[in-house]
Amino acid sequence: MKNLHYFPILICLLVCCKNEPSLKSESQTVDRTVVFEGITDSIKPGDNFFDRVNRTWFTEAVIAEDQVGVGSYRFLNIPQQELLKNILQEVSQQENPKGSIEQKVGDFYASGMDTLSIDARGITPIQPLLDQIEDIKDISGIMDFVSIQIKSGDYSMVSPYVSPDQENSSLNILHVAQSGLGMPDRDYYFQEDASVKSIQEAYKTYLTSLFELVGERDANALAAIVYGIEKQLAQAHKTRIDRRIIKENYHKISVSDLDKKHPNLGWRSILTNLGAEIDSLDVSQPNYYDTLNKLLTKVPLAHWKLYLKAHSIDSHANILSTPFRDAAFEYSKVLSGQAQQQSRAKQMVRRVDDQIGFALGQLYVKRYFKEDAKKRALDLVNNFQKVLEKRIDDLDWMSDSTKLKAKDKLYAINKKIGYPDVWRTYDVVIDRDKFFENVVALQQDEYQYELKQLNRAPNRDEWHTTPSTVTAYYNPSLNEIVFPAGILQAPYFDLYADDAVNYGGIGMVIGHEFTHAFDDQGAQYDKNGNVANWWTDDDYTQFKARTQKIIDQYSDFKVLDSIHLKGALTVGENTADNAGIAIAYDAFKLTEQGRDTTKIGGFTPDQRFFLSIARIWRVKMREEFLRNYVMTDPHSPPIWRVNGPLMNFTPFYEAFNVKPGDRNYKPEAERIKIW
Repeated sequence: MKNLHYFPILICLLVCCKNEPSLKSESQTVDRTVVFEGITDSIKPGDNFFDRVNRTWFTEAVIAEDQVGVGSYRFLNIPQQELLKNILQEVSQQENPKGSIEQKVGDFYASGMDTLSIDARGITPIQPLLDQIEDIKDISGIMDFVSIQIKSGDYSMVSPYVSPDQENSSLNILHVAQSGLGMPDRDYYFQEDASVKSIQEAYKTYLTSLFELVGERDANALAAIVYGIEKQLAQAHKTRIDRRIIKENYHKISVSDLDKKHPNLGWRSILTNLGAEIDSLDVSQPNYYDTLNKLLTKVPLAHWKLYLKAHSIDSHANILSTPFRDAAFEYSKVLSGQAQQQSRAKQMVRRVDDQIGFALGQLYVKRYFKEDAKKRALDLVNNFQKVLEKRIDDLDWMSDSTKLKAKDKLYAINKKIGYPDVWRTYDVVIDRDKFFENVVALQQDEYQYELKQLNRAPNRDEWHTTPSTVTAYYNPSLNEIVFPAGILQAPYFDLYADDAVNYGGIGMVIGHEFTHAFDDQGAQYDKNGNVANWWTDDDYTQFKARTQKIIDQYSDFKVLDSIHLKGALTVGENTADNAGIAIAYDAFKLTEQGRDTTKIGGFTPDQRFFLSIARIWRVKMREEFLRNYVMTDPHSPPIWRVNGPLMNFTPFYEAFNVKPGDRNYKPEAERIKIW
């Protein structure tokens, strides 16, 4: 919801290495060496380094029927899920004090595991909402229903959130973003290729199923009406690429002016229903709300009621009985290629982590997290900060005045490691016999938690990911980087591995996140998190010229033989990948091992550094998931997160003797360097 730059990575699901005695590195307390196995020597490093390192693994890896991929990156990994399930099964079987975090997470998990009771209730939990929709008499009734339901986590045609004002980051304001669609992106409504057509048809079938499940007649026709409304709303949506231009997605407007501009929406009434006492707000994509205002009178009231029914049922489908969950899965598997639903336990682990994850996170950290990892990670982050400072000093395209401001921003970055200093609490009563009500109560609590931050200074203790999640992110409005406990483990981080492995693993992550402060979006924010120009005109022109080279390079890359990457969508992550590797390498060269040439397992330290980078991107995806990924995700597919940056990085050429004639060789003058 907020403007965060994630490095969403999950631990390898398969064993990637084995341990043998090794040389000691600066991080070691015991002898342990990562051994890189499965290298395909017939593939030259300069032809396809990702495949050279990962082809054997890729060939042998099997995607489970209930998964969309296997390996690292964003997929829910079996070991991490098992750790969380262990905690949840244990606490759900205990007698815990009422209101304790053990009681809340344990009883929430237990309530969701009781599928017999959930199925027995059928449509009953959602019937009151359907009755309310049926009773709507006019446009104001539509908007009252929409705005009141937001407080229970049911977002349909209006999407508000609280975050810092882009022009005054010391104050949280209300923002509203474009919304109203059922498919993942506006482009799905307009593209004509066969794969997208199949998704359109699957979505229409899903809408039909939802209407049938609540007893509506002529469900196909009703689904077509809802789809037609969404398509009109989609025409007013900005593309994901257009939304990367921060200033063009910020429009602070007074409530009185909005009321005049959008009389059908009734902004004052919406804000009253939301409990938001404000006199202005940011309408991020005004064209969407202009269009919605017109459609409210253009589309018949009866059709809007169908739209609200469809979105209300869809919003709750996965917490209703089996037929609703099955219908939702049938649609999602066309998007993702996932063959079968995950077990109920896996689904509930994810839901508990999603909805009450900081309570679960406390139990996770207490049981599984080593404090030594937090200290070591902070040391690495601090060292990388110094390395990036030197890289800024050495830039030949940036003026001294802009360099000073860049370094000011760099050292203003707040660093969060492991878990929050102040834990989020949940003001809810959890009943182990009422799963539907528990979900809604937690969604209401989430809304109130966010609402309390409106008109206040941002909460700098707040985290936007749970400690158990294997991820990392940079938040430009708070100028902070976050590395949760979940990522501080192999293959990204190992207290006892040699430095080449750690600098190629967690080092790339750290360098990547620092660079987000200076990517195409991060560069639009100053050190305080305000959208402000801290560049000279010439420096910014040079910067944009270099990012355009990144866009052009990645737009030429393909997956599945014919699908081109969206270079303009992925430019921020690609910039961070390119610079992240360079920063990590410079930091590695400052270590004792980095200055040495002693081989381990037959590889030099530099070679081990690059092998580690390739290893952390071992991923195999279903084709359907990969297609959707390229359309909607700002990250490049894993193969290009390895091969793309390495094509631009001269030390890689030197480490593996990459020469002209190799498929991925680029002349040195054409190798892109930004930071």
